[in-house]
Amino acid sequence: MLFIPTYSDIEKAHDIIKKYAHCTPVFTSSAIDTIVGGRLFFKCENFQKVGAFKFRGAINAIFSLSETEAKKGVATHSSGNHAAAVALAAKLRGIPAHIVMPDNSPEIKKRAVAGYNASITFCAPTLQARETTLAKVVERTGANEVHPYNNFYVIAGQGTAAKEMIEEKKDFDSIITPVGGGGLLSGTAISTKTLLPNCKIIAAEPAGADDAFRSFHSKKFIASKNPKTIADGLLTSLGERNFKIILSSVDNIVTVSEENIVAAMRLVWERMKIIIEPSSAVPLAAILEKKIDVRNKRVGIILTGGNIDLERLPF
Repeated sequence: MLFIPTYSDIEKAHDIIKKYAHCTPVFTSSAIDTIVGGRLFFKCENFQKVGAFKFRGAINAIFSLSETEAKKGVATHSSGNHAAAVALAAKLRGIPAHIVMPDNSPEIKKRAVAGYNASITFCAPTLQARETTLAKVVERTGANEVHPYNNFYVIAGQGTAAKEMIEEKKDFDSIITPVGGGGLLSGTAISTKTLLPNCKIIAAEPAGADDAFRSFHSKKFIASKNPKTIADGLLTSLGERNFKIILSSVDNIVTVSEENIVAAMRLVWERMKIIIEPSSAVPLAAILEKKIDVRNKRVGIILTGGNIDLERLPF
């Protein structure tokens, strides 16, 4: 049986998370509002610890372990942000962290994980390689797997970002997140549909990694195969729990081009003077492509992270 978090689980997660995580700011940009014709509110998880929203889910999952479980340590696979989040959360609890990372992960993310004293095992850049390598690590170490998105406590933790944004800014016509594995999207949907039942929940995804888009619109799970996108945080397939929540609570998923991901990322850098990574730019890219109508509307966007290799900027 799949256990799905409720809003009360997100409230419990928030009680744990706020002891360790930042309550990140919500920024606006009159220049971007003028371009798109709506009022956009950016929840800046690029200012979160480890530079990404993933810290929320990792902290909740790791600090929800019993003392007996925690002594065995934790393990996960991730291209970077979740890896760093698990590594730091484990360090804060004083337990070992074993991280499986694709060998093509951005250097900044590899350095971050190593900096938190985690044990890193590199693998080929495929989901199958990540999962099989992780299974071997878990078998060898006995560590608790903290899945990047298909995890009850991770989903509850990620839902706290939308909770904070709604509590601060009160009302939205829609909230937009990127979607990869679906942890942020599913947590956001639970929080938003509880606090703002009439608010639309929309996700944006790169056209070159559109498995969530196809799964959502066909109502049938379709795995990610050979995804190609600059948004390296969105390369994974949806988790089973996440897909169930998405089907019940998300209003739409749209896709965007690589060209517009880069354009949106550059627009945020230039107009808002903040660093975001490509995955964070995907919701704004959807607005620039007019895939999502924001005219005369209040729209929340979660900027998921700011970890990008400055030696490899796309502009």
